Amino acid sequence: MISVLQRVAEARVDIDGQTVGAIGAGLLVLLCAERGDTEAQADKLLAKILKLRIFSDDDRKMNRSVQDVNGGLLIVSQFTLAADTSSGNRPGFANAAPPDEGRRLYALFVEKARAAHPLVQTGQFAADMQVHLVNDGPVTIPMRMAPD
Repeated sequence: MISVLQRVAEARVDIDGQTVGAIGAGLLVLLCAERGDTEAQADKLLAKILKLRIFSDDDRKMNRSVQDVNGGLLIVSQFTLAADTSSGNRPGFANAAPPDEGRRLYALFVEKARAAHPLVQTGQFAADMQVHLVNDGPVTIPMRMAPD
């Protein structure tokens, strides 16, 4: 699984002019399932995201996790993270999980996030979304959870 984390002061997802998910300070999690990804990878990625120390402590060092600061999670599916740009000028997406498998892994990830963290909002899988954010820092962290 691939994710891009953005530490945000605030973020929201709109669909057709309606806000479907919004958080204050926390993490915007752009999430992509790739072909062959497993539930175990989703579990490991979520655990890593929840414990990743990218929020400032009192000495302004990145030493606190989203859980430590009681921040929100806004989880947005984004298959384009699997883009292959190695040839030509049009990205290929053959590495992305098929839609049914991507939807299943995204839903599983969200379900487990909601069980482990008190403030979780989402976008909508396969929707045309507008994502609005104020990147705090800016801090943007790409993550890939490889199979065991």
